Amino acid sequence: MKVYKVKDYETMSQKAAAFLAAKMILKPDALLGLATGSTPIGTYKRLVEMYQTNDLDFSGIRTVNLDEYRGLPSSSPNSYHYFMKENLFSKVNILPENTHILDGSNPDTESVCQEYEDKIEKLGPIEVQLLGLGHDGHIAFNEPGDEFADRTHCVWLNEQTIQANKRFFAKEQDVPRQAYTMGIGTIMKARSILMLVSGSQKAEILKKVLEGPVTPKVPGSILRFHPDVTIFADEAALGCGQTG
Repeated sequence: MKVYKVKDYETMSQKAAAFLAAKMILKPDALLGLATGSTPIGTYKRLVEMYQTNDLDFSGIRTVNLDEYRGLPSSSPNSYHYFMKENLFSKVNILPENTHILDGSNPDTESVCQEYEDKIEKLGPIEVQLLGLGHDGHIAFNEPGDEFADRTHCVWLNEQTIQANKRFFAKEQDVPRQAYTMGIGTIMKARSILMLVSGSQKAEILKKVLEGPVTPKVPGSILRFHPDVTIFADEAALGCGQTG
Protein backbone atom coordinates (compact mmCIF):
# COMPACT_ATOMS: atom_id res chain seq x y z
CA MET A 1 0.00 0.00 0.00
CA LYS A 2 1.45 3.34 -1.08
CA VAL A 3 0.19 6.47 0.71
CA TYR A 4 0.95 9.87 -0.79
CA LYS A 5 0.31 13.08 1.11
CA VAL A 6 -0.81 16.00 -1.04
CA LYS A 7 -1.47 19.58 -0.09
CA ASP A 8 -5.21 19.86 -0.67
CA TYR A 9 -8.26 18.56 -2.52
CA GLU A 10 -7.29 20.25 -5.77
CA THR A 11 -3.85 18.68 -5.78
CA MET A 12 -5.34 15.30 -4.89
CA SER A 13 -7.72 15.56 -7.84
CA GLN A 14 -4.88 16.45 -10.21
CA LYS A 15 -2.77 13.52 -9.04
CA ALA A 16 -5.69 11.10 -9.28
CA ALA A 17 -6.58 12.24 -12.80
CA ALA A 18 -2.96 11.82 -13.90
CA PHE A 19 -2.89 8.33 -12.38
CA LEU A 20 -6.03 7.27 -14.25
CA ALA A 21 -4.92 8.95 -17.47
CA ALA A 22 -1.67 7.00 -17.41
CA LYS A 23 -3.62 3.75 -17.14
CA MET A 24 -5.84 4.80 -20.05
CA ILE A 25 -2.93 5.74 -22.29
CA LEU A 26 -1.14 2.47 -21.62
CA LYS A 27 -4.34 0.45 -22.14
CA PRO A 28 -6.83 2.32 -24.37
CA ASP A 29 -9.52 -0.34 -23.86
CA ALA A 30 -9.08 -0.53 -20.07
CA LEU A 31 -11.99 -1.39 -17.82
CA LEU A 32 -12.14 1.29 -15.13
CA GLY A 33 -14.06 0.95 -11.90
CA LEU A 34 -15.59 4.32 -11.07
CA ALA A 35 -16.91 5.91 -7.90
CA THR A 36 -19.43 8.64 -7.10
CA GLY A 37 -19.96 11.15 -4.29
CA SER A 38 -18.22 14.46 -3.73
CA THR A 39 -14.66 13.09 -3.52
CA PRO A 40 -14.09 12.14 -7.21
CA ILE A 41 -15.81 15.20 -8.74
CA GLY A 42 -12.52 17.10 -9.00
CA THR A 43 -10.83 14.10 -10.57
CA TYR A 44 -13.54 13.80 -13.21
CA LYS A 45 -13.28 17.52 -13.91
CA ARG A 46 -9.56 17.14 -14.57
CA LEU A 47 -10.11 14.14 -16.84
CA VAL A 48 -12.63 16.16 -18.85
CA GLU A 49 -10.10 18.97 -19.21
CA MET A 50 -7.50 16.51 -20.48
CA TYR A 51 -9.99 15.20 -23.02
CA GLN A 52 -10.86 18.73 -24.16
CA THR A 53 -7.19 19.49 -24.83
CA ASN A 54 -6.88 16.27 -26.87
CA ASP A 55 -4.63 14.66 -24.27
CA LEU A 56 -7.01 11.81 -23.51
CA ASP A 57 -9.22 9.50 -25.55
CA PHE A 58 -12.17 7.67 -23.99
CA SER A 59 -13.42 5.99 -27.18
CA GLY A 60 -12.18 2.53 -26.22
CA ILE A 61 -12.52 2.84 -22.45
CA ARG A 62 -15.08 0.73 -20.61
CA THR A 63 -16.42 1.45 -17.13
CA VAL A 64 -18.28 -0.19 -14.28
CA ASN A 65 -19.55 1.76 -11.31
CA LEU A 66 -19.40 0.69 -7.71
CA ASP A 67 -22.99 1.19 -6.69
CA GLU A 68 -26.46 2.66 -7.18
CA TYR A 69 -29.36 3.52 -4.92
CA ARG A 70 -32.08 0.87 -4.95
CA GLY A 71 -35.39 2.36 -6.00
CA LEU A 72 -34.12 5.26 -8.10
CA PRO A 73 -34.53 5.26 -11.89
CA SER A 74 -31.52 6.28 -13.95
CA SER A 75 -33.32 9.52 -14.85
CA SER A 76 -33.44 10.69 -11.23
CA PRO A 77 -31.07 13.62 -10.54
CA ASN A 78 -30.00 11.77 -7.39
CA SER A 79 -29.14 8.52 -9.15
CA TYR A 80 -25.53 7.62 -9.83
CA HIS A 81 -26.41 7.13 -13.49
CA TYR A 82 -27.26 10.83 -13.57
CA PHE A 83 -24.16 11.75 -11.54
CA MET A 84 -21.82 9.99 -13.94
CA LYS A 85 -23.51 11.49 -16.98
CA GLU A 86 -23.32 15.02 -15.57
CA ASN A 87 -19.76 14.81 -14.26
CA LEU A 88 -18.04 12.70 -16.91
CA PHE A 89 -19.86 10.64 -19.51
CA SER A 90 -21.64 13.49 -21.33
CA LYS A 91 -18.43 15.51 -21.53
CA VAL A 92 -16.06 12.99 -23.12
CA ASN A 93 -16.16 10.63 -26.11
CA ILE A 94 -16.94 7.46 -24.17
CA LEU A 95 -19.46 5.18 -25.85
CA PRO A 96 -22.71 4.84 -23.86
CA GLU A 97 -22.72 1.08 -24.43
CA ASN A 98 -19.34 0.89 -22.70
CA THR A 99 -20.61 2.39 -19.44
CA HIS A 100 -22.18 0.04 -16.89
CA ILE A 101 -24.02 0.94 -13.68
CA LEU A 102 -26.28 -1.18 -11.48
CA ASP A 103 -29.99 -0.89 -12.27
CA GLY A 104 -31.49 0.75 -9.21
CA SER A 105 -34.98 0.71 -10.69
CA ASN A 106 -35.08 -3.11 -10.75
CA PRO A 107 -36.45 -4.46 -7.42
CA ASP A 108 -35.26 -8.01 -8.16
CA THR A 109 -32.16 -7.99 -5.97
CA GLU A 110 -30.91 -11.43 -6.89
CA SER A 111 -31.21 -10.80 -10.62
CA VAL A 112 -29.61 -7.35 -10.53
CA CYS A 113 -26.64 -8.47 -8.47
CA GLN A 114 -25.96 -11.71 -10.35
CA GLU A 115 -26.19 -9.99 -13.73
CA TYR A 116 -23.71 -7.34 -12.59
CA GLU A 117 -21.25 -9.91 -11.30
CA ASP A 118 -21.52 -11.78 -14.60
CA LYS A 119 -20.97 -8.55 -16.52
CA ILE A 120 -17.81 -7.66 -14.58
CA GLU A 121 -16.51 -11.19 -15.01
CA LYS A 122 -17.07 -10.96 -18.77
CA LEU A 123 -15.60 -7.47 -19.18
CA GLY A 124 -12.83 -7.69 -16.61
CA PRO A 125 -10.58 -7.68 -14.89
CA ILE A 126 -10.95 -4.11 -13.68
CA GLU A 127 -7.68 -2.34 -14.47
CA VAL A 128 -7.99 0.23 -11.70
CA GLN A 129 -10.80 0.68 -9.18
CA LEU A 130 -11.37 4.21 -7.91
CA LEU A 131 -12.57 4.44 -4.31
CA GLY A 132 -13.52 7.02 -1.74
CA LEU A 133 -13.68 6.35 2.00
CA GLY A 134 -16.84 6.74 4.06
CA HIS A 135 -16.88 8.37 7.48
CA ASP A 136 -17.44 4.94 9.02
CA GLY A 137 -14.81 3.24 6.85
CA HIS A 138 -17.15 1.95 4.18
CA ILE A 139 -15.93 1.46 0.62
CA ALA A 140 -18.61 1.54 -2.07
CA PHE A 141 -21.72 0.91 0.07
CA ASN A 142 -20.13 -1.91 2.05
CA GLU A 143 -21.08 -0.80 5.55
CA PRO A 144 -19.38 -1.93 8.79
CA GLY A 145 -20.60 -5.38 9.83
CA ASP A 146 -19.65 -8.80 11.06
CA GLU A 147 -18.12 -10.04 7.80
CA PHE A 148 -16.73 -8.80 4.52
CA ALA A 149 -19.37 -9.08 1.80
CA ASP A 150 -17.92 -10.98 -1.13
CA ARG A 151 -20.10 -10.31 -4.16
CA THR A 152 -22.40 -7.60 -5.48
CA HIS A 153 -25.35 -7.35 -3.11
CA CYS A 154 -28.12 -5.17 -1.72
CA VAL A 155 -27.35 -3.35 1.53
CA TRP A 156 -29.29 -1.34 4.07
CA LEU A 157 -27.56 2.01 4.56
CA ASN A 158 -26.71 2.87 8.13
CA GLU A 159 -27.68 6.13 9.78
CA GLN A 160 -24.24 7.72 9.44
CA THR A 161 -24.25 7.12 5.68
CA ILE A 162 -27.78 8.48 5.34
CA GLN A 163 -26.79 11.61 7.25
CA ALA A 164 -23.67 12.06 5.10
CA ASN A 165 -25.66 11.70 1.85
CA LYS A 166 -28.70 13.78 2.74
CA ARG A 167 -26.93 16.92 1.49
CA PHE A 168 -27.51 15.64 -2.05
CA PHE A 169 -31.30 15.41 -1.54
CA ALA A 170 -34.05 17.96 -0.93
CA LYS A 171 -34.79 16.41 2.47
CA GLU A 172 -33.57 13.51 4.56
CA GLN A 173 -36.70 11.45 3.92
CA ASP A 174 -35.78 11.36 0.22
CA VAL A 175 -32.51 9.49 0.82
CA PRO A 176 -32.97 5.84 -0.20
CA ARG A 177 -32.43 3.35 2.61
CA GLN A 178 -31.02 0.63 0.36
CA ALA A 179 -28.41 0.42 -2.36
CA TYR A 180 -26.89 -2.11 -4.71
CA THR A 181 -23.13 -2.29 -4.37
CA MET A 182 -20.09 -4.24 -5.50
CA GLY A 183 -18.93 -6.54 -2.74
CA ILE A 184 -15.53 -6.38 -1.09
CA GLY A 185 -14.48 -9.53 -2.93
CA THR A 186 -15.39 -8.00 -6.28
CA ILE A 187 -13.47 -4.82 -5.50
CA MET A 188 -10.42 -6.77 -4.37
CA LYS A 189 -10.23 -8.53 -7.75
CA ALA A 190 -9.23 -5.26 -9.44
CA ARG A 191 -5.64 -5.24 -10.65
CA SER A 192 -5.00 -1.96 -8.88
CA ILE A 193 -6.93 0.28 -6.51
CA LEU A 194 -6.81 4.06 -6.18
CA MET A 195 -8.34 5.54 -3.02
CA LEU A 196 -8.91 9.27 -2.52
CA VAL A 197 -9.35 10.76 0.95
CA SER A 198 -9.87 14.44 1.67
CA GLY A 199 -10.73 16.55 4.70
CA SER A 200 -10.11 16.54 8.44
CA GLN A 201 -13.40 14.72 9.01
CA LYS A 202 -11.81 11.63 7.43
CA ALA A 203 -8.59 11.73 9.49
CA GLU A 204 -9.72 9.43 12.28
CA ILE A 205 -11.18 6.75 10.02
CA LEU A 206 -8.20 6.89 7.64
CA LYS A 207 -5.88 6.24 10.58
CA LYS A 208 -7.95 3.16 11.44
CA VAL A 209 -7.79 1.95 7.84
CA LEU A 210 -4.01 2.35 7.72
CA GLU A 211 -3.02 1.31 11.24
CA GLY A 212 -5.88 -0.47 12.97
CA PRO A 213 -6.85 -4.13 12.79
CA VAL A 214 -8.14 -5.50 9.50
CA THR A 215 -11.79 -5.99 10.36
CA PRO A 216 -15.23 -5.80 8.70
CA LYS A 217 -16.03 -3.19 11.35
CA VAL A 218 -13.77 -0.94 9.22
CA PRO A 219 -14.39 -2.22 5.67
CA GLY A 220 -11.63 -0.13 4.10
CA SER A 221 -9.03 -1.89 6.23
CA ILE A 222 -9.24 -4.93 3.91
CA LEU A 223 -7.29 -2.95 1.32
CA ARG A 224 -4.11 -3.71 3.27
CA PHE A 225 -4.37 -7.22 1.82
CA HIS A 226 -4.44 -6.01 -1.80
CA PRO A 227 -1.09 -6.12 -3.63
CA ASP A 228 -1.44 -2.78 -5.47
CA VAL A 229 -3.18 0.04 -3.60
CA THR A 230 -2.37 3.74 -4.04
CA ILE A 231 -3.85 6.33 -1.68
CA PHE A 232 -3.81 10.07 -2.32
CA ALA A 233 -4.79 11.87 0.88
CA ASP A 234 -4.59 15.58 1.58
CA GLU A 235 -2.91 17.07 4.62
CA ALA A 236 -6.20 17.47 6.45
CA ALA A 237 -7.09 13.80 6.03
CA LEU A 238 -3.63 12.80 7.25
CA GLY A 239 -4.01 14.98 10.31
CA CYS A 240 -3.53 12.06 12.70
CA GLY A 241 0.19 11.98 12.07
CA GLN A 242 0.35 9.82 8.94
CA THR A 243 2.99 10.63 6.35
CA GLY A 244 3.23 9.87 2.68
